Amino acid sequence: MSIRKYLVLLCVMCFAPMGDFFLSRGMKQIGPIDLHHGQQVFFALANPSIIVGIALLIGFFVSYSDALSWADISYVLPATALGNVIMALLARFFLHEQISPLRWLGIILITCGVGWVTRGPERTEPLTVNAGLGVGKERHEHA
Repeated sequence: MSIRKYLVLLCVMCFAPMGDFFLSRGMKQIGPIDLHHGQQVFFALANPSIIVGIALLIGFFVSYSDALSWADISYVLPATALGNVIMALLARFFLHEQISPLRWLGIILITCGVGWVTRGPERTEPLTVNAGLGVGKERHEHA
């Protein structure tokens, strides 16, 4: 895998938790909103933390779309699981959320588990039927 692909996955991995972090921080600054009152939604969109969060989530969407253009979703999503750890660290140290040892264990297990998934090829080809024999044959991955 090229350095560019690693950078795209790093962007996906970082932009999502950072965007969620800024959205959460902004919403804690604003307080509860009622979607039935449009002015509250527009007021929320004026908060600098929410604006940064939205920009980061747009960055996530762009980098995630790029990654899906060259790799299977079953590879991309697990490859970005370290974002769970990043989010937990941001929540703990910057939002001062309490994270129980059981939740930390769950985050670690999820991250390790998906790490095993990413050891396979980044792109697989669908099974094809072998020249009238009805035997499936799997193609090798793209480089």
